[in-house]
Amino acid sequence: MTVHSEHPFLPTPEARDRVRQLRGRLVAPVTILTAGEDGMTASAVLVMEGDPPRLVATINELADFRDAVARTQKFVMQVAGQDHRHLSDRFAEIAPSPGGLFHDLTVVETEWGPRINGFDTWAGCSLETTLTVGYQILVVGMIDYLEVGDLQDPLIYFRGRYRKLS
Repeated sequence: MTVHSEHPFLPTPEARDRVRQLRGRLVAPVTILTAGEDGMTASAVLVMEGDPPRLVATINELADFRDAVARTQKFVMQVAGQDHRHLSDRFAEIAPSPGGLFHDLTVVETEWGPRINGFDTWAGCSLETTLTVGYQILVVGMIDYLEVGDLQDPLIYFRGRYRKLS
């Protein structure tokens, strides 16, 4: 039984932000970024070829992760699969995480920061620069290390929800 047919705090269609609607219609990967003792879920991520290759992630200007990256100058990006939905919610801070973000997780300490066990596709990055654009911060990292696993069922984000490819 449900009380509401849709989200009770969702603005009416004519009151919704058009830019957010456009962004919501772009399929995005779900990743978890970690640095120091902090982390966050990010779906606005680009991988740029080059020498060295770079990873660009957009984060909210108020995100605690910003301070962790500024302090450590390094971060880890982990690509989420369907079995990482709960962790993605935890690191997006929409699911409870009693004891902290990393509580009860098996974490491997790398030179770029904590890598959560169970992610077989990940990159270790050194911070190159940050740039404020609109209400977001572009975090640009040089990819120092990369593991590409056999991700068959990635977790994707589309129109405000996690989705499957098929």
